[in-house]
Amino acid sequence: MIRVETPTITPAAVVFDSPHSGNVYPDDFDFVIDKAVLRRAEDGVVDQLYGNVVGLGAPLLHALFPRSYIDVNRAVDDLDAEMIEGEWPHPLNPSVKSRTGKGLIWRTVQLMGNIYDRKLTVGEVEQRIGRCWRPYRAALSSLLNQAYGAHGKVLHINCHSMRSRGHEKDPDGPGDRPDVVLGDRDGTTCDPAITAHAAELLRDLGYSVSVNHPYKGMDLIRDYSDPAAGRHSFMIEVNRKLYLDEETVTPTASFDQLRANLDTWSTALIDRFQAGT
Repeated sequence: MIRVETPTITPAAVVFDSPHSGNVYPDDFDFVIDKAVLRRAEDGVVDQLYGNVVGLGAPLLHALFPRSYIDVNRAVDDLDAEMIEGEWPHPLNPSVKSRTGKGLIWRTVQLMGNIYDRKLTVGEVEQRIGRCWRPYRAALSSLLNQAYGAHGKVLHINCHSMRSRGHEKDPDGPGDRPDVVLGDRDGTTCDPAITAHAAELLRDLGYSVSVNHPYKGMDLIRDYSDPAAGRHSFMIEVNRKLYLDEETVTPTASFDQLRANLDTWSTALIDRFQAGT
């Protein structure tokens, strides 16, 4: 349920991952919401936006399963116990994401309706963790460790997309969003100079960029970063209006241009990080 695309040249010290672009809906998902609505939770074709990075020496990991089935960008204990039938036999530490229906197992597509008309069994959730969450986390950890072992440093770029407009329940409220948001959890997951350089490169390409607002990044960049030890992670959120029909989750005519610009951005970022300047 995951895919790793490996570099076609000597591996670089940079790893890309796309945890939310999966669109293979498992037979045991058993959702009741309209699938066309559920698909709007996908980071549609984000993995394809960065598909050329393997030619630059960077591996690309992406999930094949949808984030609404199980979200690998959440901690394994970030679970709403009210969704479970019976007693959950493992530690629980639900965050605000679980309380809003978007924890490890999603309860709702915000403003669109509930995903289930029942509670999930302990076995169902454990199976999703074992089949999807653990393999994805293990693969990402392995890729990052390989790069770190080869170069003594690693840059992890966690790739996402965002709706073109926020709504009243979002951190930024209703209104248009910038073209790109970069997040490094307020400088705790990546050297701020690296994040600033990434933002500058995007602005040079003509995009409006915000850093750490409205999104700072979640568990994947937090769990696999240690800037003091040379392990850097930041998140990139691309506005869907730049490449995607948000209703049908299909690429628009502007997809190729965005991908070409992201190729330019990735090349410059990898070269700079490799050179250590």
